[in-house]
Amino acid sequence: MAASKSSNTRTFKVGRDAGSGKLIPVEKARAMGNRAVVETMKVPTKPKK
Repeated sequence: MAASKSSNTRTFKVGRDAGSGKLIPVEKARAMGNRAVVETMKVPTKPKK
C-alpha cells in the first residue's frame, strides 16, 4: 500500500467493486477494468504536540 505524508492527512489507494461496493486490493481492481474503481482515501492524523 503506497502512502504519502502531508501536514494533517495520510492518503492511500484502495480498490472498490462497482457492483457490491466492497473494498478489494488495488491490483484486483485494476484487473477488473470498468467493474471496479481505484480510489484515493484520506485519513486524518493526530497533530503533533
